[in-house]
Amino acid sequence: MAVPAVRPQFLCLLLFLAITAVHSRFLSSSISNPSSDLVSDGIHDGIQNRTNSYYHLLLNSSEEPETESCEQSYGFMPCTTTALGNMFLIIVYGYLMFLAATYLSSGSELLLEILGPGIVGGLFLPALGALPDAMLIMVSGLSGSVETAQSQVSVGMGLLAGSTVMLLTLIWGTCILVGKCDIRETDSIAIDGQDTKGMHLTSSGVSTDIWTCYAARIMAISVIPFVIVQFPQMIHSTAGRQVAVLIGLAVSVSMFISYCLYQVFQPWVQRRRLAFAKHKHVISGILKHLKQRSLGRLLDDDGEPDREVIRKLFGTVDVDKDNYVSASELKALIIGITFDEINFDRDDAVAKVMSDFDSSLDARIDENEFVHGVTKWLNEAKRGAGSITAPDAGPRTMKFINDYHLVSITAREETEQSDEVIEEVENPRWISFKAVLMLMLGTAIAAAFADPLVDAVDNFSAATSIPTFFISFIALPLATNSSEAVSAIIFATRKKFRTASLTFSELYGAVTMNNVLCLSVFLAIVYIRGLVWDFSSEVLVILIVCLVMGAFASFRTTFPLWTASIAFLLYPFSLALVYVLDYVFGWS
Repeated sequence: MAVPAVRPQFLCLLLFLAITAVHSRFLSSSISNPSSDLVSDGIHDGIQNRTNSYYHLLLNSSEEPETESCEQSYGFMPCTTTALGNMFLIIVYGYLMFLAATYLSSGSELLLEILGPGIVGGLFLPALGALPDAMLIMVSGLSGSVETAQSQVSVGMGLLAGSTVMLLTLIWGTCILVGKCDIRETDSIAIDGQDTKGMHLTSSGVSTDIWTCYAARIMAISVIPFVIVQFPQMIHSTAGRQVAVLIGLAVSVSMFISYCLYQVFQPWVQRRRLAFAKHKHVISGILKHLKQRSLGRLLDDDGEPDREVIRKLFGTVDVDKDNYVSASELKALIIGITFDEINFDRDDAVAKVMSDFDSSLDARIDENEFVHGVTKWLNEAKRGAGSITAPDAGPRTMKFINDYHLVSITAREETEQSDEVIEEVENPRWISFKAVLMLMLGTAIAAAFADPLVDAVDNFSAATSIPTFFISFIALPLATNSSEAVSAIIFATRKKFRTASLTFSELYGAVTMNNVLCLSVFLAIVYIRGLVWDFSSEVLVILIVCLVMGAFASFRTTFPLWTASIAFLLYPFSLALVYVLDYVFGWS
């Protein structure tokens, strides 16, 4: 398989940034000496003055333009002092951070397929998901002088708190809504794929396994470093704050190492990811095969699955023409397809495909189930491919299917056997090279654009008088956590007990990494640079959200629909609480 090319929109953004940087430097040089060329040519002073006014009006709309300026990141990146311009830069840089997170996620999945659950998968890969957040937090505290760092470090705290709150409120609640199934009255367990109760608050919901409870308990325990570093403020003491920061740093680093070791010796999360990675290869391979049989028209002119074409394909798979696809016919289909990169158990693949399609549970697939299953896969592939424009019925149908094959969706499905054997990977050197290339590319993008993004947030705050914390709390998590959020929502729609279990355990795992890895980076910056820890309201919000949502999942495995309303309400409550504590009671 070819090495995945850099997306065209990514190249266009880089080209735009380069042009903007050159243009901004030209304007800056014109402002610094606007009359040199004009005077040398003997141009009248009136023209000169109008030219100066034009440049000042172009760059700033303030009444005192000479007092406002912006510092270019790295000396050449574009910058502006206007609110609209900085909003645009936040969107551009945020999208680049989203690309970084996507490449890191894709490389991690490929590396996990090769290495399997183990030391590298437990120690190295968990940190990659939190790398974009860690990069932004690090540059927010390393920028400029101590005074500048103290001002910008609130961006890092806003991102840290915003990521945690968004994952446990908006995303958690959305997964409940899209993944809800009917709750059986006898044992209070959600029935896979059955959703007839609508929006009933108690009879509809989601069920998870006991491992998800363990993940939630680990997440709740991971807030201990926040309590430690906040302890001097809790007792209203100004002494020992740096010592508390140092102790909190040591504890958070120790908890990060312990969490990674836990995954090494209890690699259930890694096994689930690996199981889904294999299942995703089966899905993409079958879609490619069906597209070739349908002469490229799996989608209609509107870019939606063409049900009539899919019905005709059913006839080609139904070899004995009994109007049903049996397990043996499905296995024959899978055996006849050449799957890339990884070998796997064909019987296990047949069982999982049958589970996706056979809604009547009669061990065979009728025509309507086949059409519904392929339609669901196509829609899932369109969302998972991350395409900006909708696919059409022509050649781009194969493009988004290939994209779905390449782009990791931070896989979610539980393995059925805890002692699963890792199958041999074809072309391991080539796949290793591709994985490392994607990891390097994601890391490079995150490292290059973290500082400009922090500067854009700071400049936007100055232009709008909105505190940087609230900007980073709301906007930045959308960039750094969007890949996890979209994948969680997509796989919650499968309405399966196993996918729901992994979806929520992955959300808790992401928050745990925020609480240990990202907090470790933040505390290290605060301690090394001698910054002041003054984030009482932000820490309180993190504690409330983590403990409330952790308590939900630690002691129950079924979540009725009413629990989603609590999750959704916690998000505006968190914003309002920080505002009241900081700007009414003066905590900050």
